[in-house]
Amino acid sequence: MTLTDIIPSLRSSLPTRVHPEIWPVSTTPGVRGEIAVGGVSLTDVADRFGTPAYVLDETDVRHRCAAYERAFGSANVVYAAKALTCRGLLRWIAGEGLGLAVYSAGQLAAARSVDFPAERIVLHGDAKTTADLDAALDYGVGRIVIESPSEVARLAALARPEGQRVHVRVLPEELGYPECAGLPAAHDADRFGMPAAELEDLVGRIVAQQRLHLVGLDIYLGSQLSRFGPAERAIRHLVVLLDEIRRRHGVTLTELNIGGGHAVAHTHGEAELALDAFAVRVRTVLHSACLRLDVPEPRLMVTPGRAIVAHAGVAVYRVLAVRRTPDGHQLAAVDGGLSDNPRPALYGARYTAALLGRTGTTTCPTMVIGRHDEACDVLVHDAPLSADLRPGDLIAVPASGAYQYAMASNYNLVTRPPLIGVHDGAARVLVRAETLDDLLGRDQDA
Repeated sequence: MTLTDIIPSLRSSLPTRVHPEIWPVSTTPGVRGEIAVGGVSLTDVADRFGTPAYVLDETDVRHRCAAYERAFGSANVVYAAKALTCRGLLRWIAGEGLGLAVYSAGQLAAARSVDFPAERIVLHGDAKTTADLDAALDYGVGRIVIESPSEVARLAALARPEGQRVHVRVLPEELGYPECAGLPAAHDADRFGMPAAELEDLVGRIVAQQRLHLVGLDIYLGSQLSRFGPAERAIRHLVVLLDEIRRRHGVTLTELNIGGGHAVAHTHGEAELALDAFAVRVRTVLHSACLRLDVPEPRLMVTPGRAIVAHAGVAVYRVLAVRRTPDGHQLAAVDGGLSDNPRPALYGARYTAALLGRTGTTTCPTMVIGRHDEACDVLVHDAPLSADLRPGDLIAVPASGAYQYAMASNYNLVTRPPLIGVHDGAARVLVRAETLDDLLGRDQDA
């Protein structure tokens, strides 16, 4: 679902520099190069809250939640908190009826602080600490995903007498990654989860524990996946495992979670997952596979993260310096960088940018670099920015809602920016800007 799917009139109203498929759903153009999100001018955000600043559109988040709810049913959609976690966002997610996948006691604490319904929470993680498990069991989360044999005894020892519902993470094995677009999951040797060959022993251990109730299987296929093939093969593979578990252990599992990793465009023309068609296809494949093996059809669950929040976010920076090259390109240094968006440095992620507050002249390819004096600190490689770009200008980077703020650091002791929620013409601080006092306050050698 894109912006123009929701508001078709914007196909003709947005300027060409603002490709609607990568901007928040509430994006509107203004005079003299202004861009507003949620009815709030991005220039005004910069003036009021400083730069860098991250803007998160509540309307866009809720639209993405609604789209997944229509496709799969809200009870079957679990938002992956690793993409972005803050209390305001979790309130929106809870209000839309989605579940929540957490990966640490910290994320669970954020969920608990807003009274996120415990039964809709799933605890994931390759290496769960005792603190993670204690927090999850204390809150009474709905599911815990077991990803290694050592977790069985640990969890059983900690579980309450009434028991804990669990899933088992299954490694995807041979599911045809070379022919699919996107980033496949790490090689089996590099991560936890259970190969199919070892699943029988693990299931036997789980069902032998009175306080553990195995209810489903879970799988992760990769990131930025736009084609249906990997999920189709995974479902067929998982149904075979459901049949084997039922026959060998007498346990009928009622849930399958095929993960997330659904492709989201960060630049104009990139492939995205066709959500509605995907939902129809995977349900059809599940029904057919269960019918063929006479297996009771389980609930089909998904865990989107990026697909819920990526397009809702916009990063706003101020240009500090500009250098032009003889070949007609220009280099622009901004007041952010890999400390607030490490994805280009870590994964080669691609973004684009738009000039704010003025229309500028003709455009030329522009590389946007950060402030950290590192060769890898490149935020945007070839944005079509104004050829007369100058210090003091503001630029906005769309599709910045996922895995940027969540992975931000204090490299070079740079403070992390604010996260600003926008909705119906109002802006409010979801997470305040970090201060130098915040940084030094943790340094105890005063």
